[in-house]
Amino acid sequence: MSSPVEATRTLVIERVFPHPPQKLWRALTESPLIAQWLLQNDFQPSIGHKFQFRRDPVPNWDGVIDCKVIVVDPLKRLSYTWSAMGLDSVVLFILTPAESGTHLRMEHSGFPADQPQAYGGAKYGWQNFLNHLEQVLGDVA
Repeated sequence: MSSPVEATRTLVIERVFPHPPQKLWRALTESPLIAQWLLQNDFQPSIGHKFQFRRDPVPNWDGVIDCKVIVVDPLKRLSYTWSAMGLDSVVLFILTPAESGTHLRMEHSGFPADQPQAYGGAKYGWQNFLNHLEQVLGDVA
């Protein structure tokens, strides 16, 4: 019998952004910037801080994602829990300086293997979010 940890999937998306880690870190940790590429929020980069992402409600979902900051390693790693629609998961961003800017690895873990639609939805959503992040980074001073 497998344990719950073994029965989950992790979404991994990696991109290199042509911007320094400092600029990417700002877009990941400053609430007004996060709102431009991800969702409205009351985020603060402080371990233990509970916050919410909010969007317009849709059928069967109030549009609220409950989160808690679990890792803040400036310019290197940021992680928070992500709880929505009965699914508890974890988002992790890892920043690594690269020759042409910053390599970003985004991991969203905790998708039950028997819920492929949740994994598929996250994959679609994060691709769009990261495309928006790329656009926002172009406007960050």
